[in-house]
Amino acid sequence: MNADVDVLIAGAGPTGLLLANELGLAGVRTAVAERLPRRTGQSKALNLQPRTAEVLDCRGWLEPLLDRSLALLPSGHFAGLPLNYGALDTAFPHQVGIPQARVEEFLEDHLAEHGVPVQRGRELTSFQQDADGVTATLLGPDGTESTVQAGYLVGADGGRSTVRRILGVPFPGRDGRIGMAVADVELRPADEAPGEPVEGYETHRRVTQVPGGDEVFAATEAGSDGTGEPWHLPDLSPDPAGLAFLLPLGGGVHRLILGGPEQQGVDRDAPVTADEVRTALVRCPGPPRELRAIRWASRFTDASRQAERYADGRVLLAGDAAHIHAPAGGQGLNLGMQDAFNLGWKLAAVARGRAPTELLATYHTERHPVGARVLANTRAQMALTLPDPDAMAVRDLLADLLTTPEANHHIAAMIAGTDIRYPMPGAPHHPLLGARAPGVQLPSGRAALLTAAPTSAAAAAAKDWGDRVDRLGPLGPAANGDEALLVRPDGHVCWAGRNDDADSLRAALARWFGPIS
Repeated sequence: MNADVDVLIAGAGPTGLLLANELGLAGVRTAVAERLPRRTGQSKALNLQPRTAEVLDCRGWLEPLLDRSLALLPSGHFAGLPLNYGALDTAFPHQVGIPQARVEEFLEDHLAEHGVPVQRGRELTSFQQDADGVTATLLGPDGTESTVQAGYLVGADGGRSTVRRILGVPFPGRDGRIGMAVADVELRPADEAPGEPVEGYETHRRVTQVPGGDEVFAATEAGSDGTGEPWHLPDLSPDPAGLAFLLPLGGGVHRLILGGPEQQGVDRDAPVTADEVRTALVRCPGPPRELRAIRWASRFTDASRQAERYADGRVLLAGDAAHIHAPAGGQGLNLGMQDAFNLGWKLAAVARGRAPTELLATYHTERHPVGARVLANTRAQMALTLPDPDAMAVRDLLADLLTTPEANHHIAAMIAGTDIRYPMPGAPHHPLLGARAPGVQLPSGRAALLTAAPTSAAAAAAKDWGDRVDRLGPLGPAANGDEALLVRPDGHVCWAGRNDDADSLRAALARWFGPIS
């Protein structure tokens, strides 16, 4: 098949855009098709976890994003119970408070450097695949259809993924049992005359444009709403009246999360009413607050589902298209972006003919268990917020356990994503094999051999893969000067051995980066 592009990505959220950047960095012909005609300026997520910060820093992309952030939060939480990020083995022991819209804007703007187009207002409606590629049909804003021939298709098109539905991949799990809502609200200053709130807004699921765009986040002081109000951990203690907490976004705008009797049994596409918001504001800790306007609002549930497989032939799933879960602990955006970081270099290598298609199988085997663990911990977190006496007893016990450094570190590393360790062939005793190599910079998007011995047998072997593997020194996280580490483009160690062990290194190089001609 004479393909128009090597890879077509459906969906221009954080997952699809990060994947497109990874493919563009590797020189892969890529296009992104997005149903919405323009960015909404809305932000479902507001944070980057430490592992996602490492991922972006690995490519040199974190620093410009930090300039757009609202706050650096030194802790995480598990069902509202505090987690100490200061003890984590990372250069970024904090969450980065940043609206999802700003992450998307940065990633899309960065695509211009690689010449990767984001085709907005073009909805993928169908596709067919065969042994040679994928033929996708896109519906344009004027109602006309066009076809795109691609080597591979990636569905990064959200929880109601069209790609997943057409592919027919089972999506087992359970439907939501708890209804909740999120809204960005303007609160009336104490010195402003009372009046009726402005209720004109569009729900997130159907929105095409929010009046005013992204100015809701303009001129925000880091860590406050411009009047000194700090970010804080949400109070998720079980309460029969329901859950309600606020986060300041700047300019008098707050993010309100609400979940009470009023949100149960309501259709997910039903508008969130001003009365619901007012009721929740009364439950929020702190002084009385009056609603002036709702910027946007959306409903969600604690539905928990995961695609049975992340790849089927030449079609792959990533982000919410592969898994949905309650937004507990602030993991959703991060899970999807880390899917993209794992998949990008592998898909690039296969698409460019440098690695066998079998490499793509490791995307599922590595990321599916990570997604399953997030689904499990978010279900546990939601159970701990229920006003049930037994759930409250478990919550009290967990709160006591989390006062011990070991237990707190274990849960903190899980939520932060810094404890991920992929299964790797080789010496299982090495503490870094399969784990991430903190602090390693890979701006080229290529792999790297870490060694303090540039003339060693290992370094000489790596030269044969010189178009795919850089050599970095000093040794960095390796245990001693006799060792070398092979780090994949996603920052995970895929080989650890002695500098004179060229044979096992060659086997690892061929496995992960393809044979040499």
